[in-house]
Amino acid sequence: MLNRILLIVVLVPLAVILIALAVANRAPAAFTLDPFNPGNPALTIEVPLFVLLFAAAALGVVIGSIVTWFRQGHYRKLARVRGQELQILSEGTSRQTSSKSNLPAGKP
Repeated sequence: MLNRILLIVVLVPLAVILIALAVANRAPAAFTLDPFNPGNPALTIEVPLFVLLFAAAALGVVIGSIVTWFRQGHYRKLARVRGQELQILSEGTSRQTSSKSNLPAGKP
């Protein structure tokens, strides 16, 4: 329930802001890949400004996610190693308990 309330509190205002941004920035903007000749029609595209803003935000999220993934790689490796160690130890204890159950009663 708390997750749903938090989702509503965060996403509804964010959606309102993004819709207002899109409506306010409908004018076309030139996006060019040639900084030395901005008039080159082969490397220039006209799109609404909000499309450029949303694309830049999405690209930032993707790049940030990739950087975070690589920076936290050593934690994932450590968790994997400890999981393997735990599995080996649990297999060892299960073998020890099964070998003790085969002993005759009354003898340690």
